[in-house]
Amino acid sequence: MSEFVPLDGWGADASPFHAGELLAQERAGVRSVAEASGRRGIRRFMPTQHREFFTAQPFIVLGGVDAHGQPWATLRAAKPGFIASPDEKTLRIDGGELAGDPLAGHWRDGALLGALGIEPRTRRRNRVNGIVRPAQRGSLQIEVMQSFGNCPKYIQSRTPVFVERDAAGQRAPAEIATRLSDADRALLARADTFFIASANLSDAAQLARGVDVSHRGGAPGFVRVDDANTLTTPDYSGNRFFNTIGNLVHDPRAGLLFIDFASGDLLYLAVWAEIVWDGDELAAFAGAQRLVRFHVSEVRRSRGVLPFEWSEAELAPQFQPKPRASA
Repeated sequence: MSEFVPLDGWGADASPFHAGELLAQERAGVRSVAEASGRRGIRRFMPTQHREFFTAQPFIVLGGVDAHGQPWATLRAAKPGFIASPDEKTLRIDGGELAGDPLAGHWRDGALLGALGIEPRTRRRNRVNGIVRPAQRGSLQIEVMQSFGNCPKYIQSRTPVFVERDAAGQRAPAEIATRLSDADRALLARADTFFIASANLSDAAQLARGVDVSHRGGAPGFVRVDDANTLTTPDYSGNRFFNTIGNLVHDPRAGLLFIDFASGDLLYLAVWAEIVWDGDELAAFAGAQRLVRFHVSEVRRSRGVLPFEWSEAELAPQFQPKPRASA
């Protein structure tokens, strides 16, 4: 039996959205629909099925900010069971840190955090946004302030299998640069997936204040590499909450994470975003509702740190070739 979804799961007078999200919703013409859907689907606790989902995953994507307020998207990975949910307001992550994590050392009491549980094989995903709370040494404990699910659209299906990575590589520091190398550009040009962290740390955002981390997917080539410091990506129709775009309206800084599924490399980018709301340029990206141009300020590559080998990707239905109509 599916879990009952109340008409107002949010349960608060204040909107679940901050001013930047509301502006983006208004511009897209979905304000009333988003408010109704957000109040129904965004909760201030985790339903049972979300808690069970997170605890079954071998990795979790995290979003946070460093000491300068720069958002980064990163992840932790370990055998399933390293994530626990002792109650409906708590996620605890025990271990799973990877070498070169740009947010290592930044998870202090009170830090804002976004987390994404994603199971590529089944295309399921659920999100939480919350606050870091004191925990035992080596654990990251999250007090959940927002919890909601996302649809399976745009997720490429692939299955991870654990492998042992070279121990020396696991300890190697990240390679840091201010522009994309040829190898970085080649990875981005063939990418079909990335993750983006964004933030609104203003007290004025009230219950909608926080850090968010989201998934982006497309057919290989959907990330256009314009030059060594610039990327352009399509923004497709989604849940109409505009969590990421709304955060970028408020603060254009973001963190991008790309996975090299063949080598286990992780490529982290610190960027600031420019939203292209309309115009002729959209025609270069089939299905794009708008574009986001990312200007890269820092590049970090951690080599061979992700402890998985992956099956071949099956593209999401939205990116598979359409069958030709019979004559």
